[in-house]
Amino acid sequence: MMDVIVPARIGSGAHLRIIAPSRSGSVLSDDTIARATERLESEGFRVSFGEHWKDNDTVLGTATIEDRIKDLHEAFLDPDIDGVLTAIGGYNSNQLLEYIDYELLQQHPKVLCGFSDITVLSNAIFARTGLVTYIGPHFSSWAMHEGFEYSRDYFLKAVQTDEPYSIKPSKSWSNDRWFINQNDRVFIPNDDAEIVINKGSATGIIVGGNISSLCGLMGTKFKPSLQDSILLLEQGDETNLRMFDADLETLIQQNDFSGVKAIIIGRFPDASSVTTDMLVQTITSKKALKGIPIVANINLGHTTPIATFAIGGKCDIHMSTSVEIRMISH
Repeated sequence: MMDVIVPARIGSGAHLRIIAPSRSGSVLSDDTIARATERLESEGFRVSFGEHWKDNDTVLGTATIEDRIKDLHEAFLDPDIDGVLTAIGGYNSNQLLEYIDYELLQQHPKVLCGFSDITVLSNAIFARTGLVTYIGPHFSSWAMHEGFEYSRDYFLKAVQTDEPYSIKPSKSWSNDRWFINQNDRVFIPNDDAEIVINKGSATGIIVGGNISSLCGLMGTKFKPSLQDSILLLEQGDETNLRMFDADLETLIQQNDFSGVKAIIIGRFPDASSVTTDMLVQTITSKKALKGIPIVANINLGHTTPIATFAIGGKCDIHMSTSVEIRMISH
């Protein structure tokens, strides 16, 4: 088994490089860029941007593969850069996998954080190098005016200290398109936090993230091992129950799925129309999932706020009448 590499912690004064390996940063408004930069600088970080992060040179709304790879490699190779945040998610970061210099990343380990389509990079990099990566806020997430404190706190816990931390539910959550209208937010009390579908306890290595992005790695040399894993699964606005079920079956049919120790499912966006009863019925209908501890409705993915999980980090989970999710190493 490949040795796990935990990147150096990034404290006050650390230099963060913003890159766009998925969708171009050109989709972000000037106000979003300014607000996110200001928020990160208020935490003591220095912020700079990859040369091509706002390029939009393809019909897919991205910079070219060559330029996205250049920005990624330069961010890891530059000794003045301490960590890397992705600008935003998208769909096409899997275009980069064959062109990444994994030895370069392995020799210059740094924090890399994002979510959604960045799941592809996070898991592939861990699978190929042993480098711990992070499923957490994008650069653009830091532009959120309200309701970001929870996301901020968990990001800092994940990347600034080696101390274990527990993932607790937020007091409220939001499903609105905050980046369109920051003055008309809707926050919902988190009365239905942490839905335990199968009770139990487990310790394992965190892999996963966005379920459709993760499934795109199955059957490739970039797939993370599911052996002794705790599997994160979250879904975007486009996902409905049929798509989630199909993707879940893809994962179950992997040769090493029997190595999954527990499953953590993020909260479904309202647009998915997936209710708790529908999710529970889907999960409990699958023989392969019986006996695996499973919890849903976690602050993970496309609703806000979100916790930061370490891909490749060790996690301990206990579920009975209450839920404890604890990142032991990250």
